[in-house]
Amino acid sequence: MSTTQSERLRGLLEPLVSAQDLDLEEIEVSRAGRRRMLRIVVDSDEGVELDACAELSRAISDKLDETDAMGDEEYVLEVGSPGADRPLTEHRHYVRATGRLVKLQLREAGELVARILSVDDEGLDLEVPGVKGRKPTARRVAFPDIAKARVEIEFNRKDKKEEEA
Repeated sequence: MSTTQSERLRGLLEPLVSAQDLDLEEIEVSRAGRRRMLRIVVDSDEGVELDACAELSRAISDKLDETDAMGDEEYVLEVGSPGADRPLTEHRHYVRATGRLVKLQLREAGELVARILSVDDEGLDLEVPGVKGRKPTARRVAFPDIAKARVEIEFNRKDKKEEEA
């Protein structure tokens, strides 16, 4: 997708997404056979409900029908939330992952798996799990030291909502 088309779509769709109290994370236009695929990824601090995606999809479809932003060619519109394996790239991604286990690829010190305890403007406060019965340790990592980060899926950990119930 050309930068101009991407910028135009972002400018057109961002107000619709913001009106739903969501963040526009990604816009991707790709080919799927003879059709094009327009994939919109949205998120929020509370996550994204399926009904919110459906409502937003209708609003986006109506807006795109009013304009020529996608041209005359057929396309498939897909509106969804980021997958569990989405890389953490923005400050808000780390804030939303507070309490979660993450795998960090550090620029100089290899790989680290730890739980995010808190996030500020400079970096992360982490709890590194203890190995072989040892207690967890605290660690501070600055954002410039992180090359890549991704949430680790935990199947046996209760989430905050379950713990509060």
